[in-house]
Amino acid sequence: MKINYQETTTDLATRIDIHNKYGGRNIDEWMLGVLKPSKGIKILDVGCGSGKQCFSFYDYLDGQAEIIGGDVNEELLNQARAENQKRNLPIQFVSLDFNRRFPYPDNTFDLVSCCFAIYYAEDVPFTLSEMHRVLKSGGRLFTTGPMPNNKQLFYDVIREATNNKPIPPMPGSSRYSTQFLSVMKELFSRVDVHIFENPLTFESVDPFIAYTRASLSEDRKLWSSFFKDKDEFERIMRAITQVAERRLKQEGKLVMTKVVGGFVAIK
Repeated sequence: MKINYQETTTDLATRIDIHNKYGGRNIDEWMLGVLKPSKGIKILDVGCGSGKQCFSFYDYLDGQAEIIGGDVNEELLNQARAENQKRNLPIQFVSLDFNRRFPYPDNTFDLVSCCFAIYYAEDVPFTLSEMHRVLKSGGRLFTTGPMPNNKQLFYDVIREATNNKPIPPMPGSSRYSTQFLSVMKELFSRVDVHIFENPLTFESVDPFIAYTRASLSEDRKLWSSFFKDKDEFERIMRAITQVAERRLKQEGKLVMTKVVGGFVAIK
């Protein structure tokens, strides 16, 4: 499945910042609690972006691990490298496309992680097979992605603002818990599913609208059926703002719950 979409760096940074400011739980703490990685292991973080998970692994393990982060987005990789250099850390950040064969031998890594990225893979069996291939026997693959009931408020507000216009299928919520989980179960000896729920609480409408704008911006080709040009995009954003303001007035706050599936697969 070819997905003609790559999120802009600015949109991604906006959404991560809002998660950090308004979320009630820390997803990195949850991830580390689920995995409890051991010192001395070798880790490959696929779709590492600006290095967030890599730095979390490094700090948790007191630097006693070999960590490689790979991504196709050079702008994000450069941000990761800059932070790595600033902190004088030995993490490697490399160009890596999970739609191509990984440049590593079989049985190389103890842990492969892929957080909020894997569901953009074009060929599900191929990408998961590559992750399986480079893992050592007994090694683990850890992935995260949105479950079907993720951020329900976000979609409810959009439907109300657009008179129930059909929401286009998102690669995450429409593929992650079905296609990816089923193939993972076929390839690996065991797969455990962990659920992370993080309520984002907004006491004013502005951060919710900023999140929505970052998710619906004209650069996001996934939402192209909703607007043909910038004027239509702005019209929809005005309607969304009106609905959000009305709900905020009625309820006193807006609570959008992120529902994430963490899949731990053992080779």
